[in-house]
Amino acid sequence: MSEPLYNTAILRLAATPASPRLADAQASAVRVSPICGSRVTVDVDLDDAGRVAAFGQEVRACALGQAAAALLDANVVGRSAVELTTARDDLAAFLKGTRDDAGDWPGLDIFAPARPHKARHASILLAFDAAAAAAEDAAKVPA
Repeated sequence: MSEPLYNTAILRLAATPASPRLADAQASAVRVSPICGSRVTVDVDLDDAGRVAAFGQEVRACALGQAAAALLDANVVGRSAVELTTARDDLAAFLKGTRDDAGDWPGLDIFAPARPHKARHASILLAFDAAAAAAEDAAKVPA
């Protein structure tokens, strides 16, 4: 029998408060799921090495989207735009079934029960997609 989609671990993560939005971020990105209307806004500041130094987000999503945002939030500081893009792409491939593991980002394997639920993939990916976009934009801003 397969594990339930909304299991205890997902629900615990979903209840984790997000880091508050940054007042004067170098870059921000908003992503909205066209399927369910979930919305994530991410703010980032990068350090001189191009790594996330400060992070904030506003999450208006289902439990799966909130859980993904919590996993992002817990491990985003110190990551580069390339690492964020890789994490998003690895997670997308894992959800789609073209990759057997969720990649190197801690905890993403928790979304294994969502793999057969394609309509849920967009919500799970929102925070990672927004973070990758914001970090890429911040990297383009002259210091």
